[in-house]
Amino acid sequence: MAPIKDHPNRYALSGELHARPFPSLAAPSTAVFLAIQPSPDPAKRDRSADHAHLVALLDHYGAPHPGADATHYYGEMGKYWLKWEQHTEFVTYTVFSQDLSDRPFDPAEFDVFPDYWLEAVPGGRITSALLRLMPRPEEDTAIADQLRNWFVPESLAVATVLEGAAVVATDFRIDPAGHLRMAIFTAETTGKRRIGRILQRLCEIETYKAASMLGFAMVKEMSPQLNRLDSKLTDLMAQMRGSSAVAEDTLHALLDISVELETLSVQSAYRLGATGAYQALVNQRILALRETRFMGRQGFGEFMMRRYEPAMRTVQSSEARLKETSARAIRASELLRTRVDVERSAQNQAILASMDRRADLQLRLQHTVEGLSVVAISYYAVSLTGYLLYPLAGVMGMSKGMLISLITLPVVGAVWWMVRRLRKRLG
Repeated sequence: MAPIKDHPNRYALSGELHARPFPSLAAPSTAVFLAIQPSPDPAKRDRSADHAHLVALLDHYGAPHPGADATHYYGEMGKYWLKWEQHTEFVTYTVFSQDLSDRPFDPAEFDVFPDYWLEAVPGGRITSALLRLMPRPEEDTAIADQLRNWFVPESLAVATVLEGAAVVATDFRIDPAGHLRMAIFTAETTGKRRIGRILQRLCEIETYKAASMLGFAMVKEMSPQLNRLDSKLTDLMAQMRGSSAVAEDTLHALLDISVELETLSVQSAYRLGATGAYQALVNQRILALRETRFMGRQGFGEFMMRRYEPAMRTVQSSEARLKETSARAIRASELLRTRVDVERSAQNQAILASMDRRADLQLRLQHTVEGLSVVAISYYAVSLTGYLLYPLAGVMGMSKGMLISLITLPVVGAVWWMVRRLRKRLG
C-alpha cells in the first residue's frame, strides 16, 4: 500500500493538543503564580523577549533551556518545578514546591522569583497568587475556621468541586504583599493529576478574570469622551430642524463626530473582543469545576454573578452604546446630506426656470428686432426701388406717389420672406 501524503501541519497541530499538560501535585504543597502582560502592545509584542526573560530565570537556578520557538515549558528548576506558558496577550509562570510553610500564605514564598528578575519584567503584572494545597480535614468546621482566619468573610468564595475531590476557596482580594490567596483542601482519594487540574483551573479563572477587567478599565476611560460625543450629536440633530443656511456646517460637524466615533471604535475593538473571549473562558473554567455549595457559602459562580458579571455587562453596554452612537451619527449625516441635496436640487430648478424665462424674453426680443428689421429694410428697399422706377412713371403717366404705393407691399413682402428664410437657415 502506497503511503498517504500528510498535510505539512498535521503532526504540529496534533501535538498542540497535548503540548500543555496539567501538573501532577500532591498535598501538602505550595504553588506561586505570576501573570505578566508585556507592554505597550501585548498582541504584537516581540515574543523573543518573553523567551529571554524565561531563560534568565532558568539560568538563575541552573535549569535547562527550552527551544527558541517554545510557547510552553514544564520542568525542574532546582528544588522547584516550573510551568511556563506564553499566551496571546500575557505570559504565566507557576512554580510548585512540596514544602508547606508554617505561616499560611507567607510572602516569602514569592521569593522564588529573584528581585532583579522581577525588576526586568518586560511589561507589568496583571495578577499573582499564592496557592496552598493541604489534605482535607475530616471535619468541615476545621476548614471553616481556617478560612475565617485567612480570607475576608464578605468576599469569600468557597465550594466543593469535582464531586468532592477538593474544597477550594479564595476571596479574590489582593493581600498586603500584593498577591491573591487561594486554598485547596484535597480529599485523600484525589489523584495527583486531578489536583493539578484543579489548581490550573483556579489560576486560569483568576488570570482570565484579571485580563477581562482590562476591558472594564478601558470603557471607564473612554466613557467621558463617549458622553461628550453623544451630547454633541444630540445637539447637532436638534439643529437639523433649523434653517437651511447652517445645513452644510452641521453636516461637516456630523462628519467630524463620525470620524471620532470610528477612531474610538477601532482603538477599542480589540480590547472589547478580547474581554468577551476572556469572560467566556472564566465561565467555562468555573463550569469545569462542577462546584457544589460548601456549608451554605457562596461559590465561585455566585461570586462572579454578583461581583464580576456587572462589570462585564458594563463593558457590553458600552460596546453596544458605541455602535449605536456611530450608527446614529451615520443616519444623521445621511438625512442631512439628503436635505442638502434636496435644497440644492430646488436651487437648480429655480436657476433653470430663470434661464427659461430669460430665453423666452430673448426670443420675444428677437421677434421684435426682426419686425423692426423688416420695416427698416423695407423702407430702404422701397426707396431704392422707387428711384429705379421713377423714369417709368413719366412714360406710364403715373405720379411718383402712385408708383411708391404700388411697389410698397411687394417689396415689404419680399423683404419679410428673405429675412424669414435667412433665420431658418441660420437656426
